[in-house]
Amino acid sequence: MSSDEVYSRLKKNRKKKHGPIFQITMWVLFFLVVLFFIGCGVFAYYASTAPNISYKTLSSDNSTTIYDRNGKVISRLGMQNRDYVKQEDIPDNLKNAIISVEDRHFYTDKGVDPVRIAGAAVNNVFGGGGLQGGSTLTQQLVKLSVFSTKASDQTLKRKAQEAWLATKVNREYSKQQILEFYINKVYMGNNAYGMQTASEVMYHKPLSELDLSQIALLAGLPQAPVAYNPVHNPKYATARRNQVLEAMVKNKSISRAQADQAEKEDVQAGIDKKNVDKTPTQKDEKYADAYIGQVLQEMNQKGYKLNAGNKVYTNIDMDVQKKMYNLANDENSDLNFPNNDFQIGATMTNPNNGKVVAMLGSRKQNVQFGLNRAVQTDHSSGSTMKPLMDYGPAIEYLNYPTYQPLKDTPYTYPGTDRKLHDFDNRYEGTITMKKALVESRNIPAIRTLEAVGIPRATEFLKGLGMTFKEPLNLQNGIGAYISTEQEAAAYGAFANGGTYYKPYTISKVETPTGETNHYEAKGKEAMSDSTAFMMTEMLKGVMTDPNGSGTAANIPGLNQAGKTGTTQFPDDWLSSVPEGSSMDSWFTGYTKNLSLSVWTGYDHPLEPGHYISQSQAKISQLFYKEVMEDASQDLPNDNWTKPADVIKTRMDNQTQYYIAGHGGEARENVIKNSTQSGQTADNKAVANLNNSQTNKQDEQTTDKSTNNGTTANNEQKPTSDTKQTNGTQDATSNQTGNTDNKQANTTATTNEQKPNTNSQPATGQTNPTSSTATNSPQPTTNN
Repeated sequence: MSSDEVYSRLKKNRKKKHGPIFQITMWVLFFLVVLFFIGCGVFAYYASTAPNISYKTLSSDNSTTIYDRNGKVISRLGMQNRDYVKQEDIPDNLKNAIISVEDRHFYTDKGVDPVRIAGAAVNNVFGGGGLQGGSTLTQQLVKLSVFSTKASDQTLKRKAQEAWLATKVNREYSKQQILEFYINKVYMGNNAYGMQTASEVMYHKPLSELDLSQIALLAGLPQAPVAYNPVHNPKYATARRNQVLEAMVKNKSISRAQADQAEKEDVQAGIDKKNVDKTPTQKDEKYADAYIGQVLQEMNQKGYKLNAGNKVYTNIDMDVQKKMYNLANDENSDLNFPNNDFQIGATMTNPNNGKVVAMLGSRKQNVQFGLNRAVQTDHSSGSTMKPLMDYGPAIEYLNYPTYQPLKDTPYTYPGTDRKLHDFDNRYEGTITMKKALVESRNIPAIRTLEAVGIPRATEFLKGLGMTFKEPLNLQNGIGAYISTEQEAAAYGAFANGGTYYKPYTISKVETPTGETNHYEAKGKEAMSDSTAFMMTEMLKGVMTDPNGSGTAANIPGLNQAGKTGTTQFPDDWLSSVPEGSSMDSWFTGYTKNLSLSVWTGYDHPLEPGHYISQSQAKISQLFYKEVMEDASQDLPNDNWTKPADVIKTRMDNQTQYYIAGHGGEARENVIKNSTQSGQTADNKAVANLNNSQTNKQDEQTTDKSTNNGTTANNEQKPTSDTKQTNGTQDATSNQTGNTDNKQANTTATTNEQKPNTNSQPATGQTNPTSSTATNSPQPTTNN
């Protein structure tokens, strides 16, 4: 073989040795090595920026501190209801139960479990989930001690820091100490922290005296304390307890026979059901109980945990909050509550930013975080719905003037034989929209809603933060199931010129890791400033006009507006209560600075004696008056400014408004019909601050400049050459008629001034998505 042949063969072999597959393999290996070193560098960087973790951090209760808007502590949640238990007093069965269900390799891992992490990573990649799973018991302890549990915080950085700190904790503390920290750290529900606390609350026993079934229940609770609450959700609690027992069998901690015997035990055995929901209170917590409850809900929605050591700064004004509480609970208050069962729910917001200023969820309630009636949606709002669903949309979409002629004549709901009546069982003929709203007459309101149409009315409500599970219908124009929190925020849009702000309680949260998160509501335009202004001008008359339904709420000299709402008992219940009785009584009012909505009534209105008399129906107005008067003392008393496109005019000695270009041709008919029906045309003035002389609010109204600096004419007659919606508005749309056919069979009515006992049409009941439906009969609205 020649030398050339040898060289050729060697060259060929060399080519085979370094073929494409070999080269690709080498490049992949090189890439993986580079990725490994990059990963190590990133991990090292994240680890170097991890928060400090110490014995104090691991063993402390990490209570959440809640502050008022001035930075004063009003509550420390998490520390007052916690009994620390040492490792020597923790039963072996409890340790085994926790390890079996949470981390079977706890005693052998180094704080992290690479196998579990890899498995979770594969599951996340192919399952499409986020960064989750794979956490050891030590990692869970680290998360509870220094990190937020928000889903948005489960980032690669946080996972790396969590793993690093877990290995550090594993090096510095024994497995028994880590178990001790975990058992005392976990949240067990109802403001109870640690399993020893839960044992005392539920069983009145220390952990050492619990049987296997009870221990398994406690071991499984931290995963979902509310869902696995044995009193409220025994089915799920039983399933979770059995899951823990089966895990113990699999881990050879107990025998099959022991598990079978424990699984036969009633999950509620030995539990003090009355004590489960009770938690201690602090000095200011009794005043702000409902408010703090809302704070906790917002914290949960934002992903914060109560045992994470956060500092939570809220929007609460404790002066107003205490005023509300004392007014509702003081036996010497002037409101004359009929009994301790008579309840109240109230919410005050700042209409200019959505901040919840104060919230009252009950009266005569001693259970912490009990039913918060300020946010419940199981009572009909009555006529406080009219500005939101009927008249507001009519101005916004149909350009109704405040003197729009409306028919107050016999009315039957389309497609039914159900008749609608007003509070006095009379008909006034053709009257103005302003008069219909001021006197809270039902028939003109429903005729107006017919003209607007359910779809546009629903869209208007959506802009005010109100969505419903079921389609709305005509009857909802005089009552819907909404909360005082929703109403305060919605009326706030009238107050600020048309912008809706979602109500919120938390302004800032400082975490133990040094993070500071600020919160605010972003305003959304819900209506034009002209709609808001004209609604406000009409709603002033509810409180100042002699025929207004809300005169008891009037505060002389204060620029304010508002609306009453009452609901009457179902037809088949009217004979069981005195004539003129109501089920619910509302008042929602506002200034330029504050918006306050108040509901009063009974949780169970069909029980004997649980009716609201005509005099008691004023309690909601009087409560509003006292609270709003106090809260407004040091605030500017500004009146609303008239937008440039709103024209001011005089009709029958009343100030009226219309949108430029939409004055209409109905002035003479309005005056004529109003006079013939014997209606009072005067909208009386508001007394000034010193009460020495009258001071007409409509004359205080100023013009708002347009963009080019011009102003609208302050006194102008309506034009006759503009588009005008049919004044009588007697048409019935097929759409609303069809919607109306889906009504419930029960009935109820609203009843603002002079309630009657005549049968009323059924009110369609739809509940906002924020609440579950009520089991109560459906009230009707008659005013």
